Amino acid sequence: MKKTTLIATAAAAIAAPLYIASAQTGPAPAPKFKAEKCYGVSKAGGNDCQTNTSSCAGTAKRDRQADAWIYVPEGLCAKLAGGVAKAKQG
Repeated sequence: MKKTTLIATAAAAIAAPLYIASAQTGPAPAPKFKAEKCYGVSKAGGNDCQTNTSSCAGTAKRDRQADAWIYVPEGLCAKLAGGVAKAKQG
């Protein structure tokens, strides 16, 4: 292995835990636009806050998880397939 590759790999191994530790662990900040919470439309790992099965943002286990929500502009949730303004069970 080349010395530069070894150094780059070592640097990445050191930096990765620091990057992961700095990841958001609480709810997403409220957006600057007029928003509403929309349940059932987020991608896996793309939710803005806790769910019934996880305690922080970015932890939804599957796409369109019923209890995971994201902020959307007010009035948009009802227009999204599967989007509801109140948490669904499941």
